[in-house]
Amino acid sequence: MTAMAAASVRELLLSRIRDVPDYPKPGVVFKDITPLLADPAAFTALTDFFAELCVEHGATKIAGLEARGFILAAPVAVRAGIGFVPVRKAGKLPGATLGQAYELEYGTAEIEIHAEDLSADDRVMVIDDVLATGGTAGASLELIRRAGAQVAGVAVLMELGFLPGRARLETVLRDAPLEALITV
Repeated sequence: MTAMAAASVRELLLSRIRDVPDYPKPGVVFKDITPLLADPAAFTALTDFFAELCVEHGATKIAGLEARGFILAAPVAVRAGIGFVPVRKAGKLPGATLGQAYELEYGTAEIEIHAEDLSADDRVMVIDDVLATGGTAGASLELIRRAGAQVAGVAVLMELGFLPGRARLETVLRDAPLEALITV
């Protein structure tokens, strides 16, 4: 995608992201992507952008992070013609899983995948809506590598540049790219 086309996509997507002040608590401005999802032109542009990244980085699977990452990643997998692997909160997947704990601001959390969905031949692109502190994305990269697969990269719709997500991911990314379509 040319720089001009990417700028046009960014402008379209930004125009469909709504700021919701004081949600979920006072002082927070929530970035609501539901208007973007409701607009077929904007959602298609985002899906196409992510699919191009997957092809560019040689991804063979896409890992979508719960929950909004599922909404974005599944159509990208279909468009790119590659598999989709959900990364869920602990206890949400049936059968045998592989889990990864990570630190939250106040406590810990754990995510899981079905390890048999990945192989050593897979290159996995992680897709999510927002990169904030980087905890979930970082844990997903560790989980993918523990499952024996390679990381093709991380792609997000929005990066909250005022939070430490990118810095937190630097060491766990290794040489894999981090692509943020929009930085706010």
